[in-house]
Amino acid sequence: MRGVVLHGPGDIRVEDRPDPEIVEPTDAIIRVTAACVCGSDLWPYRGIDRGDGPSPMGHEYVGVVERVGDQVGTIKVGDFVVGSFFASDNTCEICQAGYQSRCVHAQPIGVFGTQAQYARIPLADGTLVATPGQPDADLVPSLLAASDVLGTGWFAAVAAEAGPGKTVAVVGDGAVGLLGVLAARYLGAERVIIFSRHADRQKLAADFGATDVITERGDQGVAQLKELTNGLGAHSVIEAVGTQESMMQAIRSTRPGGHVGYVGVSHDVQLPGEELFFSGVHLHGGPAPVRRFLPRLIELIWDRRIDPGKAFDLDLPLEQAAEGYRAMDERRAIKTLLRPQH
Repeated sequence: MRGVVLHGPGDIRVEDRPDPEIVEPTDAIIRVTAACVCGSDLWPYRGIDRGDGPSPMGHEYVGVVERVGDQVGTIKVGDFVVGSFFASDNTCEICQAGYQSRCVHAQPIGVFGTQAQYARIPLADGTLVATPGQPDADLVPSLLAASDVLGTGWFAAVAAEAGPGKTVAVVGDGAVGLLGVLAARYLGAERVIIFSRHADRQKLAADFGATDVITERGDQGVAQLKELTNGLGAHSVIEAVGTQESMMQAIRSTRPGGHVGYVGVSHDVQLPGEELFFSGVHLHGGPAPVRRFLPRLIELIWDRRIDPGKAFDLDLPLEQAAEGYRAMDERRAIKTLLRPQH
């Protein structure tokens, strides 16, 4: 099969890879209908996260089940499925508490690489969710978004306790931050303020329900947010970047007693203990338990009540994956959708 492989910083190739096989009786093999490039894929692409040797890429996916192992009971051949970027059994105590990304048997899907024509999905019954039928083509991008960026933005909004009457601030105008806007508004937030310097992203944020835009970052951005919130800060803040600056901007934008939902993949973030102690701010986040939200998100998408697929502004054949990475790295695209040819 054809699949995307990272050979080194900036070196993305689409090449022949071995076809996936059933290894465990709980596995499924899916024919990937659509995959995409994640903002977190850019960390190794830029050489910030370093790997050993060529690495298959991709952890976001939708597709049709081709084969299942002997112990797969609920997922059937022919199902159109959406899955999370972590495989989980969905039955352990941690999963039952709603944290499937930390399942006692969790496996990161990225090691298998879903930017490919086919993919092996472990723990299929606990990881995959079938749609009510075969989706119309226009629903595929939104269903793909549910596999990571929508689920992650949704978790960030939930972790930040976004809800009716709340003011929510969003740090990060990538796909996760933008879909955090959508989630916050759907959950009833009265006001959603996004930090963004890019006109195209500001427009999409407005489409998703943002009410205000702040173009400054760091302490200047925090000061502007305080001006918009009677000097108090936001009730809920979504942190969707993962840097020291973005985390401190999120914490300092939150009013005492407020909540930060942080989902940006952390890189060298260090929290000043004394400032955090006196801030009175709640912090909650980490790898999003997307599987917790998938049934509800699929329902909302299927019923056309939300349209997260708008986050994809570049749609390419899988063979042009290198351009998709370049476009996101250079901020010419918010998020790249990749379509394998079969």
